[in-house]
Amino acid sequence: MTRVVMLIHGEAGNYGASFPDFPGATTGADDLDELYRKAAEMLAFHVGGLVEDGELVPRTRSLEELRGDPVFIEESRDAMIGLIEVDLPGRAVRVNISVEESLLKRIDRAAEAAGESRSGFLAQAAKARLTSMVA
Repeated sequence: MTRVVMLIHGEAGNYGASFPDFPGATTGADDLDELYRKAAEMLAFHVGGLVEDGELVPRTRSLEELRGDPVFIEESRDAMIGLIEVDLPGRAVRVNISVEESLLKRIDRAAEAAGESRSGFLAQAAKARLTSMVA
């Protein structure tokens, strides 16, 4: 999990959140608890969309780094600062797994039909399974 800096603007009954390292990613809520929940969901969705579209996920900066950014200084002038934890994609790691031979053939055929590599297909299948288990 990576901590991402969030700017909170507004007052009770009308809060808004934005993320300096993710321009355009914003959300709002009536109270701070709801804002944090919605911000975490929205940021996870936003990052997932970037990955799915093949776009680069921005490098997140620490609060100390952001404090040296004139744009952040201006945008945070009247804001509260919060942190949201999000799963950011990391580097791919090679693994060795055992799979029943006929299942592997089915995986390879499905991956080829989808225009994916075996690794990509298995990673997407694992993500889908994990998502269904959490939901």
